[in-house]
Amino acid sequence: MRDDEIAQHLQEALKSGELQSAQGFGQPLPEDEAWQATPESLRMSFKILKNAGHAPAEVGLFRDKAALQARIAACEDEALRRDLQTQLSQLEQSLSLRLESLRVHNQL
Repeated sequence: MRDDEIAQHLQEALKSGELQSAQGFGQPLPEDEAWQATPESLRMSFKILKNAGHAPAEVGLFRDKAALQARIAACEDEALRRDLQTQLSQLEQSLSLRLESLRVHNQL
């Protein structure tokens, strides 16, 4: 389909009410914390690999980082917060080393 055919099809679906009945119509797309935590220069390549079923390990690390940050923000227990911050620090160090290795090998 060409772009003008796609636009026409969307206009027809909008007029017929087909789009309005779609799940999530008019709602913002859900935010992906890992996407936001991923450096902009890596987002597209990681997305392509993920969609192809071959997400690099760094994608999981960014997701883990975002999850830990959310847990820290919600944590009220000081001892647990320190433990989570230690985990986050270790994860960030591991992630930094992996990204630096990619940079050194010109894969970024």
